[in-house]
Amino acid sequence: MSTGVPSADGPEADRGDKGGVRTALAGLTTRGRSFFAAGIAAAVCAYVLGQSDLLRVGLMLAVLPLVCATVLYRTRYRVAGSRRLSPARVPAGSEARVHLRMDNVSRLPTGLLMLQDRVPYVLGPRPRFVLDRVEPGGRREVSYRVRSDLRGRYPLGPLQLRLTDPFGMCELTRSFSTYDTLTVIPRVEALPPVRLNGEAKGYGDGRQRSLALAGEDDAIPRGYRYGDDLRRVHWRSTARYGELMVRREEQPQRARCTVLLDTRGLAYAGAGPDSAFEWAVSGAASVLVHMLERGFSVRLLTDTGNSVPGEGADGFAGASQGTADAAGLMMDTLAVIDHSDDTGLSRAYDVLRRGNEGLLVAFFGDLDEEQATVAAKMRQRSGGALAFVLDSESWVREATDVPGALQEREERLRMLREAGWTALGVPRGASLEELWRLADRERTGVGVAGAGEGP
Repeated sequence: MSTGVPSADGPEADRGDKGGVRTALAGLTTRGRSFFAAGIAAAVCAYVLGQSDLLRVGLMLAVLPLVCATVLYRTRYRVAGSRRLSPARVPAGSEARVHLRMDNVSRLPTGLLMLQDRVPYVLGPRPRFVLDRVEPGGRREVSYRVRSDLRGRYPLGPLQLRLTDPFGMCELTRSFSTYDTLTVIPRVEALPPVRLNGEAKGYGDGRQRSLALAGEDDAIPRGYRYGDDLRRVHWRSTARYGELMVRREEQPQRARCTVLLDTRGLAYAGAGPDSAFEWAVSGAASVLVHMLERGFSVRLLTDTGNSVPGEGADGFAGASQGTADAAGLMMDTLAVIDHSDDTGLSRAYDVLRRGNEGLLVAFFGDLDEEQATVAAKMRQRSGGALAFVLDSESWVREATDVPGALQEREERLRMLREAGWTALGVPRGASLEELWRLADRERTGVGVAGAGEGP
């Protein structure tokens, strides 16, 4: 929510400017300019013809717009404006409502006000409102809706207030200095809970367990500390060391998941909300949210080797109070993510090979033989690996129109599968939910031949 009062360019602040007269005359409308020109012409004709009555009419026509401009320019009332977004973060294709509020903070009533908010063209037409007279201390509230099929961060503002006189001779525009930002995030598709490779690295029946130490340098076992349960006293060690020693306890190690998003510009063809790249971004967002909700520590990684700013060493932790904040931060990152200039996946591979990443879910664009080899090696350091490979050419035209396209795509999928990946091809218009289920069936050996073709 933002608020503001016209300040340096407001109705009061401009009155002392040397260019005040010029500003007021620049605000003359077409009607005001026409009256002024007609008055001057009538005055000149009256002077040439010696018609005093016509001269008075001409002077009246010329003076009226000037008087209106002067009175409007010296208007003494002040107006405060505020804007509130509901919600401030919205999925692509969904609507958000913008609430505008105007408060008359002066001791005088206002005249007719025309309110206009500046919005990017992708969010819809520029909203305009006409507000009737606002009493001293009164307020007016209006709202409008915005919608975008394209993700991104869009500035809203500044809010503009247009003042007019009762005769429509002059019109002055005042701008508030505050802006708001609407974040349009990728569409998120709900995914079913399936058991994928790598889940045994954390929560679940096959989970590993780590030691819950009270300090970083604790021994095995450690000394008794105030508050420890006496039932945990390790008597053998107590007798050995001559002081109370307690057993350490075990707790489940949080499962980890890395979502790799291939953003290479050369790996995708086409653009727009229905392009292959937008499907990959939406898919990555869906998997991130799904894994956070299941309690995984989640990390977002791109082909450039970059992750979301603010992530810990193991990513963002799920099933905690900060889950919503973590999801919001990653959605904000995906809202503005764009194609990279990288030509390969080597930098992402360098990051992944530094340790065991648990479950790895990757969204790849077009893979040539070299990049398919690099992607295959990423499997070595993960507990489980799932790849969605998009053939972007099939998203802009039929794959059968490209000689050898199907055979080449199947060869890339075969390379990944031989390396241990659960690899699926993503045809145009595929449903991530169905592919997610298909990946689980293929992993367990239930999938049918040709599963890489998608449902």
